Amino acid sequence: MTNSIRLLDDTDHHVDDLLENMMSDDFYYGYLGKNALSSSSIKLLLDSLKTYHYVTKYGNAETQALRNGWLFHTMVLEPEKMNEIVFVDVATKNAKAYKEAKKYHNLVFTRKEREDAERLCDALYKNQTALSLLGKSKFEVPMIGTINDYPFRGKADILKDSGGIVDLKTTVDVQNFPKSAENFLYCNQVYIYCKLFNVSYKDFIFLCIDKKNLEIGIWECSKEFYEKGEKLVSDGIEAYKYYRSEEFDINDYIIKGCL
Repeated sequence: MTNSIRLLDDTDHHVDDLLENMMSDDFYYGYLGKNALSSSSIKLLLDSLKTYHYVTKYGNAETQALRNGWLFHTMVLEPEKMNEIVFVDVATKNAKAYKEAKKYHNLVFTRKEREDAERLCDALYKNQTALSLLGKSKFEVPMIGTINDYPFRGKADILKDSGGIVDLKTTVDVQNFPKSAENFLYCNQVYIYCKLFNVSYKDFIFLCIDKKNLEIGIWECSKEFYEKGEKLVSDGIEAYKYYRSEEFDINDYIIKGCL
Protein backbone atom coordinates (compact mmCIF):
# COMPACT_ATOMS: atom_id res chain seq x y z
CA MET A 1 0.00 0.00 0.00
CA THR A 2 1.33 3.47 -0.89
CA ASN A 3 1.59 6.22 1.72
CA SER A 4 -1.04 8.36 0.01
CA ILE A 5 -4.23 7.83 -1.92
CA ARG A 6 -6.30 10.05 -4.20
CA LEU A 7 -10.02 10.04 -3.44
CA LEU A 8 -12.92 10.60 -5.81
CA ASP A 9 -12.92 14.35 -5.11
CA ASP A 10 -9.34 14.46 -6.48
CA THR A 11 -7.80 15.24 -3.09
CA ASP A 12 -4.72 13.38 -1.85
CA HIS A 13 -4.56 11.95 1.68
CA HIS A 14 -2.07 10.02 3.77
CA VAL A 15 -3.38 6.50 4.28
CA ASP A 16 -2.55 6.53 8.00
CA ASP A 17 -4.58 9.71 8.47
CA LEU A 18 -7.54 8.19 6.65
CA LEU A 19 -7.37 4.99 8.67
CA GLU A 20 -7.42 6.96 11.90
CA ASN A 21 -10.38 9.07 10.76
CA MET A 22 -12.21 5.97 9.52
CA MET A 23 -12.74 4.92 13.12
CA SER A 24 -15.43 7.61 13.18
CA ASP A 25 -18.72 6.49 11.62
CA ASP A 26 -19.45 10.08 10.58
CA PHE A 27 -16.25 10.22 8.53
CA TYR A 28 -16.49 6.65 7.25
CA TYR A 29 -20.09 6.84 6.06
CA GLY A 30 -20.15 10.59 5.46
CA TYR A 31 -17.09 11.96 3.71
CA LEU A 32 -15.72 8.62 2.53
CA GLY A 33 -19.22 7.47 1.57
CA LYS A 34 -19.12 10.17 -1.09
CA ASN A 35 -15.44 10.04 -2.00
CA ALA A 36 -14.48 6.36 -2.03
CA LEU A 37 -16.14 3.34 -3.59
CA SER A 38 -17.26 0.32 -1.55
CA SER A 39 -19.14 -2.95 -1.91
CA SER A 40 -22.44 -1.13 -1.27
CA SER A 41 -21.72 1.61 -3.82
CA ILE A 42 -20.75 -0.97 -6.45
CA LYS A 43 -24.11 -2.66 -5.92
CA LEU A 44 -25.88 0.69 -6.30
CA LEU A 45 -23.94 1.50 -9.47
CA LEU A 46 -24.89 -1.85 -10.97
CA ASP A 47 -28.54 -1.52 -9.91
CA SER A 48 -29.23 2.09 -10.90
CA LEU A 49 -27.07 5.13 -11.59
CA LYS A 50 -29.88 7.36 -10.36
CA THR A 51 -30.09 5.44 -7.09
CA TYR A 52 -26.32 5.75 -6.67
CA HIS A 53 -26.54 9.49 -7.35
CA TYR A 54 -29.27 10.21 -4.82
CA VAL A 55 -28.02 7.84 -2.11
CA THR A 56 -24.53 9.34 -2.38
CA LYS A 57 -25.97 12.85 -2.26
CA TYR A 58 -28.64 12.45 0.42
CA GLY A 59 -27.85 9.17 2.20
CA ASN A 60 -29.80 5.93 2.57
CA ALA A 61 -33.28 5.82 4.03
CA GLU A 62 -33.25 4.02 7.37
CA THR A 63 -35.11 0.70 7.34
CA GLN A 64 -36.05 -1.57 10.21
CA ALA A 65 -33.73 -4.25 8.86
CA LEU A 66 -30.81 -1.80 8.89
CA ARG A 67 -31.64 -0.72 12.45
CA ASN A 68 -31.83 -4.31 13.67
CA GLY A 69 -28.59 -5.29 11.93
CA TRP A 70 -26.72 -2.25 13.24
CA LEU A 71 -27.84 -2.85 16.83
CA PHE A 72 -26.87 -6.54 16.71
CA HIS A 73 -23.47 -5.74 15.20
CA THR A 74 -22.87 -3.07 17.82
CA MET A 75 -23.74 -5.43 20.68
CA VAL A 76 -21.32 -8.06 19.39
CA LEU A 77 -18.50 -6.05 17.86
CA GLU A 78 -18.56 -2.67 19.62
CA PRO A 79 -20.25 -3.18 23.00
CA GLU A 80 -18.56 -0.04 24.35
CA LYS A 81 -20.89 2.01 22.12
CA MET A 82 -23.97 0.66 23.86
CA ASN A 83 -23.62 3.44 26.44
CA GLU A 84 -24.30 5.96 23.68
CA ILE A 85 -27.72 4.45 22.89
CA VAL A 86 -30.92 5.58 24.58
CA PHE A 87 -33.39 2.72 25.04
CA VAL A 88 -37.03 3.64 25.55
CA ASP A 89 -39.32 1.25 27.40
CA VAL A 90 -41.87 1.00 24.59
CA ALA A 91 -42.65 -1.68 22.02
CA THR A 92 -42.90 0.49 18.89
CA LYS A 93 -41.38 3.65 17.43
CA ASN A 94 -44.88 5.11 17.20
CA ALA A 95 -45.05 5.51 20.96
CA LYS A 96 -45.05 9.08 22.31
CA ALA A 97 -42.09 8.40 24.62
CA TYR A 98 -39.97 7.24 21.67
CA LYS A 99 -40.80 10.31 19.60
CA GLU A 100 -39.96 12.57 22.54
CA ALA A 101 -36.59 10.84 23.02
CA LYS A 102 -35.74 11.33 19.34
CA LYS A 103 -36.04 15.08 19.79
CA TYR A 104 -33.06 15.10 22.16
CA HIS A 105 -30.95 12.05 21.27
CA ASN A 106 -29.41 10.68 18.08
CA LEU A 107 -29.34 6.96 18.84
CA VAL A 108 -32.74 5.87 20.17
CA PHE A 109 -34.06 2.30 20.15
CA THR A 110 -37.11 0.61 21.65
CA ARG A 111 -37.21 -2.07 24.31
CA LYS A 112 -38.34 -4.60 21.69
CA GLU A 113 -35.42 -3.78 19.39
CA ARG A 114 -33.01 -4.30 22.26
CA GLU A 115 -34.63 -7.59 23.27
CA ASP A 116 -34.52 -8.87 19.68
CA ALA A 117 -30.80 -8.06 19.42
CA GLU A 118 -30.08 -9.61 22.82
CA ARG A 119 -31.87 -12.78 21.70
CA LEU A 120 -29.52 -13.08 18.72
CA CYS A 121 -26.45 -12.33 20.82
CA ASP A 122 -27.42 -14.95 23.38
CA ALA A 123 -27.72 -17.61 20.66
CA LEU A 124 -24.41 -16.57 19.11
CA TYR A 125 -22.50 -16.68 22.40
CA LYS A 126 -23.91 -20.10 23.31
CA ASN A 127 -22.60 -21.64 20.08
CA GLN A 128 -19.00 -22.74 20.66
CA THR A 129 -18.12 -22.90 16.96
CA ALA A 130 -19.39 -19.38 16.38
CA LEU A 131 -17.72 -18.16 19.54
CA SER A 132 -14.37 -19.55 18.40
CA LEU A 133 -14.58 -17.37 15.28
CA LEU A 134 -14.74 -14.28 17.49
CA GLY A 135 -11.59 -15.20 19.40
CA LYS A 136 -8.06 -13.97 18.64
CA SER A 137 -9.45 -11.20 16.49
CA LYS A 138 -9.87 -7.46 16.10
CA PHE A 139 -13.33 -6.04 15.42
CA GLU A 140 -14.49 -3.31 13.02
CA VAL A 141 -11.09 -2.86 11.36
CA PRO A 142 -11.08 -0.18 8.62
CA MET A 143 -8.99 -0.33 5.46
CA ILE A 144 -8.64 1.81 2.37
CA GLY A 145 -6.78 1.16 -0.85
CA THR A 146 -7.07 1.19 -4.62
CA ILE A 147 -8.62 -1.33 -6.97
CA ASN A 148 -8.14 -0.71 -10.69
CA ASP A 149 -6.77 2.73 -9.72
CA TYR A 150 -9.96 3.74 -7.85
CA PRO A 151 -10.20 4.30 -4.07
CA PHE A 152 -12.16 1.69 -2.11
CA ARG A 153 -13.04 1.60 1.58
CA GLY A 154 -14.07 -1.30 3.78
CA LYS A 155 -14.44 -2.37 7.41
CA ALA A 156 -13.81 -5.96 8.38
CA ASP A 157 -16.30 -7.07 11.02
CA ILE A 158 -13.84 -9.57 12.42
CA LEU A 159 -10.20 -9.62 11.35
CA LYS A 160 -8.47 -12.74 12.65
CA ASP A 161 -4.98 -12.40 14.06
CA SER A 162 -4.09 -15.13 11.57
CA GLY A 163 -5.23 -12.84 8.72
CA GLY A 164 -8.66 -14.22 7.81
CA ILE A 165 -11.92 -12.26 7.73
CA VAL A 166 -15.24 -13.24 9.31
CA ASP A 167 -18.28 -11.24 8.23
CA LEU A 168 -21.29 -11.27 10.56
CA LYS A 169 -24.68 -11.43 8.86
CA THR A 170 -28.29 -11.74 10.01
CA THR A 171 -30.77 -13.46 7.72
CA VAL A 172 -34.37 -14.64 7.63
CA ASP A 173 -33.44 -18.06 6.24
CA VAL A 174 -29.93 -19.24 7.03
CA GLN A 175 -30.27 -22.41 4.95
CA ASN A 176 -30.94 -20.29 1.87
CA PHE A 177 -28.15 -17.84 2.61
CA PRO A 178 -26.41 -18.63 -0.72
CA LYS A 179 -29.47 -17.22 -2.51
CA SER A 180 -29.37 -14.10 -0.32
CA ALA A 181 -25.65 -13.75 -0.99
CA GLU A 182 -26.38 -13.84 -4.72
CA ASN A 183 -29.27 -11.35 -4.48
CA PHE A 184 -27.30 -8.87 -2.38
CA LEU A 185 -24.10 -9.33 -4.42
CA TYR A 186 -21.98 -10.29 -1.42
CA CYS A 187 -19.39 -11.53 -3.89
CA ASN A 188 -18.48 -7.84 -4.39
CA GLN A 189 -17.69 -7.55 -0.70
CA VAL A 190 -15.57 -10.70 -0.73
CA TYR A 191 -13.49 -9.52 -3.67
CA ILE A 192 -13.04 -5.96 -2.34
CA TYR A 193 -12.15 -7.02 1.19
CA CYS A 194 -9.76 -9.71 0.01
CA LYS A 195 -7.96 -7.10 -2.08
CA LEU A 196 -7.92 -4.42 0.63
CA PHE A 197 -6.77 -6.73 3.42
CA ASN A 198 -4.61 -8.96 1.21
CA VAL A 199 -6.58 -12.05 2.21
CA SER A 200 -7.34 -15.16 0.16
CA TYR A 201 -10.98 -15.92 -0.62
CA LYS A 202 -10.32 -19.22 1.16
CA ASP A 203 -9.92 -17.25 4.39
CA PHE A 204 -13.14 -15.24 4.06
CA ILE A 205 -16.08 -16.65 6.04
CA PHE A 206 -19.68 -15.52 6.49
CA LEU A 207 -21.01 -16.16 9.98
CA CYS A 208 -24.81 -16.01 9.73
CA ILE A 209 -27.61 -16.16 12.28
CA ASP A 210 -31.26 -16.73 11.46
CA LYS A 211 -33.46 -14.03 12.99
CA LYS A 212 -36.44 -16.39 13.18
CA ASN A 213 -35.17 -19.71 14.54
CA LEU A 214 -31.65 -18.66 15.71
CA GLU A 215 -29.93 -21.28 13.54
CA ILE A 216 -26.31 -20.44 12.85
CA GLY A 217 -24.57 -21.02 9.53
CA ILE A 218 -20.96 -20.76 8.44
CA TRP A 219 -20.41 -20.24 4.73
CA GLU A 220 -17.06 -20.34 3.00
CA CYS A 221 -16.34 -18.76 -0.38
CA SER A 222 -15.45 -20.52 -3.61
CA LYS A 223 -13.07 -19.31 -6.27
CA GLU A 224 -16.07 -18.87 -8.59
CA PHE A 225 -17.80 -16.61 -6.03
CA TYR A 226 -14.64 -14.51 -5.68
CA GLU A 227 -14.17 -14.24 -9.44
CA LYS A 228 -17.80 -13.24 -9.90
CA GLY A 229 -17.14 -10.42 -7.45
CA GLU A 230 -14.06 -9.40 -9.41
CA LYS A 231 -16.12 -9.18 -12.64
CA LEU A 232 -18.94 -7.21 -11.00
CA VAL A 233 -16.54 -4.78 -9.33
CA SER A 234 -14.95 -4.16 -12.72
CA ASP A 235 -18.40 -3.58 -14.22
CA GLY A 236 -19.28 -1.25 -11.35
CA ILE A 237 -16.13 0.80 -11.91
CA GLU A 238 -17.03 1.13 -15.59
CA ALA A 239 -20.51 2.32 -14.56
CA TYR A 240 -18.88 4.88 -12.27
CA LYS A 241 -16.65 6.11 -15.09
CA TYR A 242 -19.74 6.67 -17.23
CA TYR A 243 -21.51 8.39 -14.31
CA ARG A 244 -18.60 10.85 -14.02
CA SER A 245 -18.27 11.38 -17.78
CA GLU A 246 -19.53 14.40 -19.72
CA GLU A 247 -21.92 12.10 -21.58
CA PHE A 248 -23.95 11.40 -18.45
CA ASP A 249 -26.80 13.73 -17.50
CA ILE A 250 -28.72 12.64 -14.41
CA ASN A 251 -31.82 14.56 -15.51
CA ASP A 252 -31.84 13.11 -19.01
CA TYR A 253 -30.81 9.58 -18.06
CA ILE A 254 -33.15 6.84 -19.30
CA ILE A 255 -33.09 3.09 -19.63
CA LYS A 256 -33.77 1.75 -23.10
CA GLY A 257 -34.87 -1.68 -24.18
CA CYS A 258 -37.00 -3.72 -26.54
CA LEU A 259 -39.66 -6.23 -25.48
